Amino acid sequence: MIKLGIAGAAGKMGRRLIELAREDKAFEVMLALERRGHPLSGKEFNGLKISSGPDSMLLIDVFVDFTTPEATEANLDYVGKYKKALVLGTTGLSDAQLAKVRELSGVVPVVFSPNMAVGVNVLFSVLPEIAKKLGPDYSIEIVEAHHKMKKDAPSGTAKKFAQVLKEATGKEIPTHAIRLGDIIGDHTIIFCGNSERIEIKHQAHSRDLFALGALKAAKWVAGKPAGLYSMQDVLNR
Repeated sequence: MIKLGIAGAAGKMGRRLIELAREDKAFEVMLALERRGHPLSGKEFNGLKISSGPDSMLLIDVFVDFTTPEATEANLDYVGKYKKALVLGTTGLSDAQLAKVRELSGVVPVVFSPNMAVGVNVLFSVLPEIAKKLGPDYSIEIVEAHHKMKKDAPSGTAKKFAQVLKEATGKEIPTHAIRLGDIIGDHTIIFCGNSERIEIKHQAHSRDLFALGALKAAKWVAGKPAGLYSMQDVLNR
């Protein structure tokens, strides 16, 4: 059984990660971590005691973090200190924070992806091939939409789509961000030629999509050697 620690345990993603992990016999949730000063710190929530300190990191095998760049930066120190595997889905990390993730991966195994959804990661693989086959006569742009509380724009997923398409085409890919209502996550990649248009769209219907992907990654990374891995590694097994 894989023993899990969940960061941001009282947040929307944290709560769902805990609930889904408990439905899977492969996991036991041993640590529910929240920031210091959180109203639920030290209290029972979702059947677990919410901790604001890393002491219980000793009890876990894999730590899952979908929080904020500031919280993640502190959590990276905990993971390195206790030598635990990490599944990291936080977006909006600065260059310095990304460098810290790479440094940590020299010590522990890290699965890091801006999006843990299986379908999105399939698109990361196939979109460059589509762009190459269509050729330079087709312009490409990306439109992404998320809920109004999402702080980073464009999304980490949109940036990754733009990155893989730039590597395939040699061109910068314009990206447009929309922040409205309670949209979980929509990404549309538009290929447009002179007489036709192709749109490839991914819509997240539930946060379960990301949580289940993260748990798949947690199963995969447990026991792996130190290194920086992606969901492509997880899906390719």
